[in-house]
Amino acid sequence: MTTTLTPTPVTDTPTRRVWVVPPWSTPAAGALALVAAVALPWLVNAYVVSLAATALVMAVLAMSAQLLVGWAGLAPLGQAAYLAVGAYTAASTATLTSLGPIQLLAASAAGAVAAAVTGCLAVRARGTTFLMVTFGLGELVHAAANQWASGGSEGVHAPPVVALPGLSPMVRPGWVYLYVLVCALLVGTAVAILIRTRFALLLRGIAAHEPRVQAAGQRTGRLLLAAYTIAGGIAGAAGALAIAVTRYVSPADAAMGVSALALAAALIGSGSMIGACAGAVLLVAARDWVGGLLGGHGPTLLGLAFLLLAYLPRHRLAGLTIRFPGRRT
Repeated sequence: MTTTLTPTPVTDTPTRRVWVVPPWSTPAAGALALVAAVALPWLVNAYVVSLAATALVMAVLAMSAQLLVGWAGLAPLGQAAYLAVGAYTAASTATLTSLGPIQLLAASAAGAVAAAVTGCLAVRARGTTFLMVTFGLGELVHAAANQWASGGSEGVHAPPVVALPGLSPMVRPGWVYLYVLVCALLVGTAVAILIRTRFALLLRGIAAHEPRVQAAGQRTGRLLLAAYTIAGGIAGAAGALAIAVTRYVSPADAAMGVSALALAAALIGSGSMIGACAGAVLLVAARDWVGGLLGGHGPTLLGLAFLLLAYLPRHRLAGLTIRFPGRRT
């Protein structure tokens, strides 16, 4: 008996494009970006330097939002409230001392305390409810800022910041930018250490499957409250840096548009702190710089960015991956 073997047709399977990145490329790119950031005041005009300082402030606020979005799985729409708390605290501290580091610490502590108090309510919610609760908390702070006795809706002015004892107050945009850059790098380093701890792994677990983390004996409510408090402290630090840049704080700093920009930057970052910072820089550039070049259409560009973020067909990008040596893809 003869058996006839019928060849099976070979179908074309979709190939997955893989980009191999050398191990030295990431440190080299980081070092190059750092050199460019430090050299920026000597390369561009004062307006661009001030814009870059504002982008750094928003990058710190985006890290605050990303800690909740990318790690805890909670999307906040009120982080500008804690930025405003930090900014008002820094402005009040400036009447006692002009030292920037003291203002930064005071603002961070105030933002953390405010987040700890309000977070007791916020972390009880999940999903869209959490988004709306944080939005409501932000609006409450916005309304309270309008009733601020010393400035009200007109805002509060602050003197120039002094970086270290014995130095002159920083008035030139270049020195203010370098001060904000150093502070942002310090905050970023602290956040980078935090997200490599067991605490961050537990937050990831809560975002993936909270009942399973609870079954393991963890009190997820306390963990989320701690994350919310830390995020408020980071946002408070952003408020102190905003005072250093503008020397002015008003209720507009607690507006929903600032919180929405930070949340959008975190979503653009897609679970990465560096991505959130890059998203904040791009959104500020689209709002202020490119919008100014196009006749003040910054809000329109931001609206288009939100639409692009909402309707971006990410499944088409699934075939493009980056493979790092020694890591699985």
